[in-house]
Amino acid sequence: MVNGSKSLEEVLERFRTIAIPDDFDMIVAIANGGIVPAAILNQRFNKEVRLVYINLRDESQQPRYDRPRVLHPLDFDVRGRRVLLVDDRVKSGSTFAAARELLAAAASVRTFAVNGKADHALYDEACFRFPWNL
Repeated sequence: MVNGSKSLEEVLERFRTIAIPDDFDMIVAIANGGIVPAAILNQRFNKEVRLVYINLRDESQQPRYDRPRVLHPLDFDVRGRRVLLVDDRVKSGSTFAAARELLAAAASVRTFAVNGKADHALYDEACFRFPWNL
């Protein structure tokens, strides 16, 4: 395998075994990167899944803008809800910060990333290839 590559089986096993308390009401995925991880988490937790549309990086993971941009306003209510905010990778944390601003009315927001720094993360590696990326 290429350096940083993980097999789909290895990543799915981490999804199955990572300790994530079931203390949230809904999963909110940052589109587009958070969609696949949120769908996998939904198989485990069976929670409502919603999307927030925020973008910072292009397809090659280079910053597209100076700061994350909200591409679409929220079309769902988070007031009083406990949210698990999901993205594929966290580099600077600025996209999570922008999403937290959008979700400010939530009772709580915990974070999940496949790779990077989050409340719950499967990996924290400098070089990481997602097995579902073509």
